[in-house]
Amino acid sequence: MTNETVQVAIIMGSDSDLPVVEAIFPILESFGVKFTKNVMSAHRTPHDVMKLISDSEKNGCKVFIAAAGMAAHLAGAVAAHSTKPVIGIPIESGGMGGIDSLLSTAMMPPGVPVATVAVGKSGAKNSAILAVQILATGNEDLAKKLVEYKENMRKEVLEKDKKLNS
Repeated sequence: MTNETVQVAIIMGSDSDLPVVEAIFPILESFGVKFTKNVMSAHRTPHDVMKLISDSEKNGCKVFIAAAGMAAHLAGAVAAHSTKPVIGIPIESGGMGGIDSLLSTAMMPPGVPVATVAVGKSGAKNSAILAVQILATGNEDLAKKLVEYKENMRKEVLEKDKKLNS
């Protein structure tokens, strides 16, 4: 970790979630957003999760991204112990195509919100963009980078359309 403030803390429930979660890293890096990444379990290391949340907030973290499969309680556990925005990534792992994780992540009680993205890698990528959008509300440079990012996506689609029709 450098002396620069870490803005996003990424927590995955298991190292088996890494193939999905690693889709976040290049996106945050492309925006210049500093982040940490840890493996912590809501069920097997609950006190360590609470300490990680506390330490992350003391170090300036503004957004948490939590990825978990099956019961997928990690994002909810983070949201229960923080007032910072929490983005949950449901991971396909329990033989139900990720629907179990999706519902476990999304169905939070009133007052303990978790912004839930799609199951899998597309959800991981969207969690990174959502984190950047949250950070950009108070950072004009990030807001400009987001405009450029969206414009580049637009250009890519139009180029694909051009190739299809030529």
